[in-house]
Amino acid sequence: MPAKNTICLWFNGHAEEAARFYAATFPDSSVGAVMRAPGDYPSGQQGDVLTVEFTVMGIPCLGLNGGPAFPQTEAFSFQVATDDQAETDRLWNAIVGNGGQESACGWCKDKWGLSWQITPRVLTAAVNDPDRAAAQRAFDAMMGMTKIDIAGIEKAWRG
Repeated sequence: MPAKNTICLWFNGHAEEAARFYAATFPDSSVGAVMRAPGDYPSGQQGDVLTVEFTVMGIPCLGLNGGPAFPQTEAFSFQVATDDQAETDRLWNAIVGNGGQESACGWCKDKWGLSWQITPRVLTAAVNDPDRAAAQRAFDAMMGMTKIDIAGIEKAWRG
């Protein structure tokens, strides 16, 4: 039984590949039902994957192979809170190293165009520090980074 509320992500024929990558990369992730076309249709044939149910870090998702009409945009992203540099590096490198691309301030995009924010918890704490000067230093340091360097954030935060 599908979840009552599910995020539907549109893919251009690669929903199952993406779902399997997410399940192998992120904790508390899995692939569920794969729905295949029961017969030929205008843009495909019997047996083609139409949808894939999957979970990413406990969030229920549906991958829809809808074709190229609606590509992913940065208007939707997954934000992943990481606990340390090793976890940050592992997730970042998995996404970027699997055909993805780097962006700024902890953002990257996977090879299917889906955006990810790999955000160390220390960064969130630093930019929310009640000491606004300390928060500004951490924020300024983040603005110069692609993948977040926790040591760099902590150094800037301390002043």
